[in-house]
Amino acid sequence: METKSVFDVALYMLSKQGKLSAMKLQKLCYYAQAWSLVWDGRPLFGEPIEAWANGPVCPDLYKQHKGMFEVTTDTFRGRGDSSVFGPEETETLNAVLDYYGDKSPYWLSELTHAEAPWKDARKGLDLGERGKTEISLASMAEYYSSL
Repeated sequence: METKSVFDVALYMLSKQGKLSAMKLQKLCYYAQAWSLVWDGRPLFGEPIEAWANGPVCPDLYKQHKGMFEVTTDTFRGRGDSSVFGPEETETLNAVLDYYGDKSPYWLSELTHAEAPWKDARKGLDLGERGKTEISLASMAEYYSSL
């Protein structure tokens, strides 16, 4: 089974939610990846996620929305396809949106700051200090499967 891209996930989230802040989109993609690892037993997308000061960020996605506060499907036009997901993946994406979709970007950022995958990847860095350590899929799977 072919892994989708973070842009496929971003477009799916935006197609369901409409315009989002870039920060919220990043966190929704992170949680989609985390819960796909737990519920579906595989990554939803192949791009890495790093532990940045404001929480988990996919650098590939960031490069596309850098400098933008809000993003829409137009931001990622031609970069992905929101219709590539099978029933199991769609169920995971919808469950993530059902739980996290109405939360503020700041609430989501604070939540990630309280969770082990981000905290462990930030070890040795001061609060607010730049860092780009990858959050491993293994750490995500281990942590979220314990919840």
